[in-house]
Amino acid sequence: MKVRHTFRHIARLLKHTDVTGLNNVRHFIAWDRHKTSDWKKAVSDAEKIVGYPTSFMSLRCLLSDELANVAVQVRKLVGTKHPLLKTARSFLDNGKHSLQTRGLMVLLISKAAGPMDANWSECQETVDEMVSGIYPSQRQLAEITEMIHTANLVHRGVVNLDTLNETDGSYRDMEFGNKIAVLSGDFLLTSASTGLAELRNTKVVELVSMAIGDMMSAEFTSLRDRDGHPILPEGATFKDWERQTFLQSGSLLSRSCQSSLELAGHVEELQTLGAQFGENIAYARQMNEDIMPFLNPSYDPNGVLASGPVIRHAEKHGHSSINPSASKEEIICTVKAGDSVEWCKDKCRDYGSKAMQSLDSFEPSEARAALINIVQATTTFKSSKS
Repeated sequence: MKVRHTFRHIARLLKHTDVTGLNNVRHFIAWDRHKTSDWKKAVSDAEKIVGYPTSFMSLRCLLSDELANVAVQVRKLVGTKHPLLKTARSFLDNGKHSLQTRGLMVLLISKAAGPMDANWSECQETVDEMVSGIYPSQRQLAEITEMIHTANLVHRGVVNLDTLNETDGSYRDMEFGNKIAVLSGDFLLTSASTGLAELRNTKVVELVSMAIGDMMSAEFTSLRDRDGHPILPEGATFKDWERQTFLQSGSLLSRSCQSSLELAGHVEELQTLGAQFGENIAYARQMNEDIMPFLNPSYDPNGVLASGPVIRHAEKHGHSSINPSASKEEIICTVKAGDSVEWCKDKCRDYGSKAMQSLDSFEPSEARAALINIVQATTTFKSSKS
């Protein structure tokens, strides 16, 4: 109760706190920032199928005394401009449909695959232990996936103190915020690692560990500068965008989906299909996010320089066609004058088609239908008035 009270209090304070305007902040990636009615309905329907709302963070981790202490320290940052507050507000905003759809998809793919193979003798779970068609170990894996994703978001909130401007806030506030971001992110990763070990499956440990490594590698690619800001390097191609997206989010979702099927003892072919689904839906969701600034004038165009449409435009028309020092609005206008946005829409639909093809080997079920609905909500674009 102490934790919930503390977080509710922080949520009320953050609601009226301005955490924008920090030049130093890294690009914050949230698949659910653009919440269309189709997307919200698809997620809401899917949550009912897996048995409970997917606020995984409140199930285990947020009830710990350790995170209660972290919450108290985060409270001290209210009134500063540290980007950790932006991350916190994203999770606390109404407590619904925030950033936790990765775990939801892990649960859905688990339920869509069904019970373990009858010949699987290494797994100690039985069908009787399933809740809503999902094994306890698979639910734990979904929670682990969310904790790892959240830890990465928190760590990305660390500010480069060497490049602070006077308008960014005091050095002391930013330094304190960095300490909290590092400690809380490390705590989440430690909790995830402990839960991972409890699964007692070396293949799952290896897969998820690889995903964590990939997420760290995403910070050191040609599409990121030393501060973690998106950049458009000379010669960047769309393959670079795919690699960045895979490292950043595709690897975790892909390997988590594969691991959930491994925990139930499903054959390797089905595990591969689960991995393919996770990878392609990650591409589709990120492309959907990248396209939004070009369709909706009110959409915050953070990170537009390394977005799919900009990289595609630069690859096709030459990198000299994009002025990296231009405003985000000018870059958007330049790209919209070409055909790259429509090309990226088609590419998003292609990723969605591949994701749905991966589900063809799964038996028809409400879980499989929910995954298809999520894919369709991701790959449907509605025109908005300029």
